[in-house]
Amino acid sequence: MIKLIADSGATKCEWCLLANGKSTIIQTQGISPYFMTLEQIISLLQNEILPKVKKIKVDEIFFYGTGLSNKNNVAVIKNAFKKVFPSSYIEVNDDLLAAARALCGNEKGIVCILGTGSNAGYYNGNKIAKNSPGLGYILGDEGSGAYIGKKVIQYYLYKTFDDELMARFEKDFNTNKNEILESVYKKTMANRYLANFTKFLVDNRGHYMIENIIEDGFNDFFYNHLCKFGESWTQPINFVGSVAFGFRDILKDLCNAYELKLGKVLKKPMTGLINFHK
Repeated sequence: MIKLIADSGATKCEWCLLANGKSTIIQTQGISPYFMTLEQIISLLQNEILPKVKKIKVDEIFFYGTGLSNKNNVAVIKNAFKKVFPSSYIEVNDDLLAAARALCGNEKGIVCILGTGSNAGYYNGNKIAKNSPGLGYILGDEGSGAYIGKKVIQYYLYKTFDDELMARFEKDFNTNKNEILESVYKKTMANRYLANFTKFLVDNRGHYMIENIIEDGFNDFFYNHLCKFGESWTQPINFVGSVAFGFRDILKDLCNAYELKLGKVLKKPMTGLINFHK
């Protein structure tokens, strides 16, 4: 049985081809039905996946991605795969179930995603039984790269940063107000653009303004999402995503402050997904 597993965020997608006992990792740009048309998704599969799979007949495809709690978006993804892999079994799930299967396997737990976007839910060992509403990077995504990246831009444009951080920002990004507003309000993939500014937070850890941005962003996530689940105080709180992994020390401190039990913190779910699907 040859399987193709995909874990896709808004920014990038990691694939694993399981064939003959071997696993082959493939990287492509992210696939999001909110930002890509059916035709664009088909084109990506044809140009970036088919050449890597070559003549191997894929029996089963498991795709996990953002925006797939929406049935219409699920249909778009399925239709794209059916066009490119017409004889394969295709299962499409949202990225929160991917996080749950990777982090918890068949055990209960709270699962959280902190990457370009954010999400949280209670996993009963089989399915996501409770899910905090995902409002996207404009209305929600607390604690995500886009959310805290937006705070970095606000601190810069409002001149809230002290002189030292203002100088570092201008040196690192060499941009201005007009370019920033153009990228946020007129260009595509604004969430990715905003998330890029998390690098400034990583590079300047220890400065009290930087620590405040990170802690405030994560605290907003805890308050608006984790505190809404009664199970948060009876089950471990698990995280996956580059932002969660990069700032796991602050997650630990916040869990202690809220009297929650911190579970696993993974940068990426693929290893867990491979074990689950094997």
